[in-house]
Parts: sequence; structure tokens; C-alpha cells
Amino acid sequence: MRKVLSLFFIAVALILRSASAQVTTSKATFSNPLSVEFGDPYILHTGNMYYMYGTGGGANKGFMAYSSNDMVNWKAEGQVYFHENANGWSDPKANWGGAYWAPEVYEVKGKFYLFYSAQWKVNPTKEAENFRIGVAVADKPTGPFIDLTNKPVFDPGYPIIDANVFFDTNGKTYLYFSRCCYKHPVKSDVADLAKTKGWFNEIEESWVYGVELKSDFSGVIGEPVLVLRPPVSLNDKQAEWESRSVTSREVNRRWTEGSVTFKKDNIYYIMYSANHFGGQYYAIGYATGSSPLGPFKKAANNPILQKNTDKGGSVTGTGHNSIAYSPDGKEMFCVYHARTAKTGDERVVCLDRMQVKNGTITILGPTTTPQKLPSGVKTTVATN
Repeated sequence: MRKVLSLFFIAVALILRSASAQVTTSKATFSNPLSVEFGDPYILHTGNMYYMYGTGGGANKGFMAYSSNDMVNWKAEGQVYFHENANGWSDPKANWGGAYWAPEVYEVKGKFYLFYSAQWKVNPTKEAENFRIGVAVADKPTGPFIDLTNKPVFDPGYPIIDANVFFDTNGKTYLYFSRCCYKHPVKSDVADLAKTKGWFNEIEESWVYGVELKSDFSGVIGEPVLVLRPPVSLNDKQAEWESRSVTSREVNRRWTEGSVTFKKDNIYYIMYSANHFGGQYYAIGYATGSSPLGPFKKAANNPILQKNTDKGGSVTGTGHNSIAYSPDGKEMFCVYHARTAKTGDERVVCLDRMQVKNGTITILGPTTTPQKLPSGVKTTVATN
């Protein structure tokens, strides 16, 4: 019997050795953009796998998912959220095809929760922008996701998009979102300049708010707190880069959107995007604070990610980011969408290393040249 077992294990070893000798992993480097055509990308890391969600990507009034074990090579998992689920509350016939935007997925106690924006079907005044935030749940990161209830998480009385959830170390949970520009004209030096120059009669703005979220995601606690907005004064050092969509005469709006919040060394960081997502000036900045709802102070080195065409590059429209860590947890990455000279108007996903130290964020991008795979990714070299 022992001899038979020994022969069996030897045979298995030979088979495995033969199989491994024929396997070659992907290259030891990768280049942007990745092979995923998404806007507003978000990466979830669970177990030994990564899952990416975003706006578009072939989804039909819902959301797609992609999977990867190395963060750079992605496999399509199909559509994972459908608006017509049992508790669907959105209107797929509204503007922008229902505006199924900016999904983010979080794992909590073995369940997966998808936060997203869409047009709310309860719209008695027939607003063109009636966006709200919903949350759906699934047993797997690939869905199917079913809305928790047949209504949004809450109704602030104005359109909101770009949900981001932050789980603080004290057990509290916070929801961040962007109040849309829609019907939100704001007085500022930039608005006065635009009117004086004859560019626009008024400038609408989007602002980022934060609010405590109930632990079961059934609603919010208290009233939303304004945490970020475009600068009022032209003397503000942030005004130049955050107003480029206006000063370039692209559009009469200034955005603060696509926020992502995290905590490191007792400092709260909130990253955000400014300018028109469809234009070349879309860029990323950040602010820091000592509490999850601020006050936040914008960083002196903003913007930390922006177009590089003025430096001979081919990337524009860098924005709406999330963050992800390498398989071994040693490297931090900024995941964002952009446009390149080759991809044209299509938004594509990019991945660049970022460093956070002593209250300062640095992003080593945008890049389109080869860079090393994320640390902890195992490579196998083919042998004969």
C-alpha cells in the first residue's frame, strides 16, 4: 500500500512539474491604460482577488464587474447590478439613461454592499437632474446585487452623486457625496470674472458633504456637513486649477466631486476631483483634517494628478479616483480614469503608485510607460 501511495504522489508531482513548466505569467511590468473602459473606477480587494466596478463598461442601465489577481490583468465578470431588481427605485428612462454612475462596493460581515448614484423615479417637479444615492447587497462581489429598499439611502432635497463610504477606527461610518451643480449658482470672484468677461451669466457649483451613516446603511444620522467646495476668492491658491473649466470657457460649472476618504497616522485625508469630467482639465486634489467631517484644509501641492499633454505626454482628464493596495499591502495605488491620445473620448482606467507621508500625498503619474507590477504579485518563468 505504501509503495502504491508513493508511486501516486510521484506521478502527481511529475504532472504538476510538467504543468508549471508550461505556465508563463504576464510580463513583469504593466502600462497604462489598463484594458478596462470605465469611468469612476473603484477596486475592492477581498480574499486573494480584486474586483473593479465603474460607470459604463458595457453595462445596460446597471453595473459591470471585472476580476483580477494582480490588479493589472482583468477578466470581465458580466453585469452584477440590474436596475429592475425587486427593490429597484431608479428611473431608467430619465436623462443619461437613468444615470447609473460611480459604484463602490464594500465588504461588511461577509456581505457586499454596492453604493451608487442614479435618477430617482420619484420626481414630481420633473427635474432634469434628480440623482440620489442607493445601496444594494449581495452574497458575492460578483452579485447579483439587490437594493436594500425601494428608495434611496436618504433625500437631502437636492441631487447628489458620487457616494464614498469611510469606516472610522472608532466604529462609526460616514457617507460622503457631491451635491450636483444643477440649479446651484454660487457667488464668487470667478463668477464675477466670468460675467464681466461675457463668458457666462452665472457659475453653478458642486460641493462635497459628509454625514454619519447608520451601521445597517438604512439611513443617515444627523444633517450633512459641508466639507469641500470650490474657492470663493481668486486670491486662494486653489482657485486657478479648480476653475479651469470656467476660465477655458468649457462650461459654466465648477465641480468638487468624486471624493474618497481614508485615515493614516491619525490624519484624515479626503481626495477629490475638480473641473469638467468630460474635459481635459479634470484633475485630482486633496485636503487633510483631524476629524472625519473636517474642517479640512486643501493641500499646497494640489493638483496632485492632472493632464500631462503640456509636458509632451498623451493623458488628459485624470480624475474620480479610488485607492487600492498591492497584494502584500506594501504599496498604495491611485486608481483613476483618464483619456489618452489613442483612446480618444473613451474613459479608460489607469493605475499609478501613490505615497502618503506626514500629511502629504504624492501620485507618481499619470504614466503610460512600463512600470513594475504591484509588490506581492508572483511571477512564474517558463522552463523547458
